[in-house]
Amino acid sequence: GDKWTNRWVESTAKGKEQGKFKLTAGKFYGDKEKDKGIQTSEDARFYGLSAKFDKPFSNEGKTLVIQFTVKHEQKIDCGGGYVKVYPADVDQKNLHGDSPYNIMFGPDICGYSTKKVHVIFTYKGKNLLTKKDIKCKDDELTHLYTLILKPDNTYVVKIDNEKVESGKLEEDWDFLAPKKIPDPSASKPSTWDDNEKIDDPADTKPSDYDKPEHIPDPDAKTPEDWDTEIDGTWEPPMIDNPEYKGQWKPKQIDNPAYKGAWVHPEIDNPDYSEDTDLYLFKDIGAIGFDLWQVKSGTIFDNVLVTDDETRAEEFGNETWGKTKDPEKKMRDEQEESERKKEEAERKAKEEEEKSKKQSDPDTDDETEDKSDDTEKHGHQDDEL
Repeated sequence: GDKWTNRWVESTAKGKEQGKFKLTAGKFYGDKEKDKGIQTSEDARFYGLSAKFDKPFSNEGKTLVIQFTVKHEQKIDCGGGYVKVYPADVDQKNLHGDSPYNIMFGPDICGYSTKKVHVIFTYKGKNLLTKKDIKCKDDELTHLYTLILKPDNTYVVKIDNEKVESGKLEEDWDFLAPKKIPDPSASKPSTWDDNEKIDDPADTKPSDYDKPEHIPDPDAKTPEDWDTEIDGTWEPPMIDNPEYKGQWKPKQIDNPAYKGAWVHPEIDNPDYSEDTDLYLFKDIGAIGFDLWQVKSGTIFDNVLVTDDETRAEEFGNETWGKTKDPEKKMRDEQEESERKKEEAERKAKEEEEKSKKQSDPDTDDETEDKSDDTEKHGHQDDEL
């Protein structure tokens, strides 16, 4: 609502490079009031904005759901669209890229190569990126992003209330050292033959393979003006040898000594330590946006943090779900109107140019003069 600034605090860490948010539903929407969100409003700026929860909390023994909507109506070329969840001691007025956070989640787009959903967890002072490639939406419409973190150390990522990725935290992030490692005391025996094929010892190179790849051109002759004393000894140019058959290689046969690929034996990793609380964040105090955008115009809305998966899905359907279709309809109507306007302008311009040619007698006289001149003097070109 209009009082959003009472709860959300804008950072001033970047000074003049700090961009401002504004409240708006944008250029197209499903509901002018319900679709109002905070929009980045200045190009090539840093953005920092956060809101503290009424009381810091822990997700111990509970599911944690982080959900919000993103709308890149500016056809974003490079910029973030993610949220960060912070501990309670976050300095809101000095929020910046190095401010410690617990979770970073949401879309990031930059050019054609980067179009991903970030899911980053902070664990023992390190920010861990997911090992999976989760594609984000890259159109101009509003999309709903949901991260579900469960106490059994599993997770789910949803876009538009549809699951796009899921799995185990230990497998998809480098939280822990690997359970098994290659045995440092083991090495491949020197007698181990892992060559599946070998040269056939009975195969020999045919005599007609001893032909050079290039030969002197037999049809070349010494130029008449060649002076040996000045130009040196003349040599014919080289050409491809039509009898050259390429480099000879013996046939391959099965290696009778082949033992298969050697597999390095593994042992238990002494550095591995189990952690059943990978999901756990004991201090969750704020949520915010820490972004850089080349082209501004992104709108964020419907931010929700809860421990109820069902409620999050229902809330998504009540908000984004009810306005997404009308929003698309309005956007399509605007694009069609713009297309018709451009077509009308193009046709008007063509008519204007056509009318100008018809009403300009000098243009026709000049064309006729050039035509007569060509007929009168065209034979000169032939003679030349």
